[in-house]
Amino acid sequence: MPLGRMPQSSYYDKQNRPTAALYRARQPYLVKNTLTGLLLLGFVGGVYTYTLKAIGQDDFSDVPIPDAPVQTGATVGSTPSNAIPNQKQ
Repeated sequence: MPLGRMPQSSYYDKQNRPTAALYRARQPYLVKNTLTGLLLLGFVGGVYTYTLKAIGQDDFSDVPIPDAPVQTGATVGSTPSNAIPNQKQ
């Protein structure tokens, strides 16, 4: 077998297209896989919808909102006005 070349699979032709054998092999699982996918999609959609509706009903009226902080004196990281070198006015 030459390097870099994959062995030929019986389910795909030389152009890597599925053959009739692949369609026949997948046939028994088509309905079950579709139903399973729809069931999972419905469950996830239901959980998502329930969560959004449950969160949307909360109005947060029982949570106290603190007042704005009072700024007195110097704030952190500021320099006093006399620490700035003299500038021409």
